[in-house]
Amino acid sequence: MATIEEFEALDIRVGTIVAAEPFPEARKPAIKLRIDFGGEIGVKRSSAQITKYYTPDEIIGRQVLAVVNFPPRQIGKFMSEVLTLGVPDSEGAVVMIRPDLAVPNGGKLF
Repeated sequence: MATIEEFEALDIRVGTIVAAEPFPEARKPAIKLRIDFGGEIGVKRSSAQITKYYTPDEIIGRQVLAVVNFPPRQIGKFMSEVLTLGVPDSEGAVVMIRPDLAVPNGGKLF
């Protein structure tokens, strides 16, 4: 069982996707994202394996949730700075998590 302190150590924020492009060099199909988390955090990069349901053009402007306090992770020649969150569908493809309503970028999940 996780403790509340362990949960609170995760910094999960909402941000808006401001740029997206295919990531053909990735071992598994992915999209490179630039996500704006607002003034305190700014724009961060993420690689997300979301190609079954999303194309780069259609996700620009979409709000998503991401863990912003993990160490950066090198994925090929791309440095992923945040972990964009999603859940698997019945076949294991990723469905991104997002708020039901528009909220300010940088808002922390609690």
